[in-house]
Amino acid sequence: MAKSKTGKVLQVTLLRSPIGYSIRQKRTVRALGLRRLNQTVKHEDTPVVRGMIAKVNHLVAVEE
Repeated sequence: MAKSKTGKVLQVTLLRSPIGYSIRQKRTVRALGLRRLNQTVKHEDTPVVRGMIAKVNHLVAVEE
């Protein structure tokens, strides 16, 4: 993955299942590219990605 202009990349890991949460939160997890527990994906550090993470912060862990 190419680095963003700021050079920051976020690693997002799904720690808890979205089962039992609203459909919007499930779709946000999927939009982040997460399918399985303990799966990690990398995203550029942008306000859009930060907002998505903020909505499901109880399900994911984030590392810079």
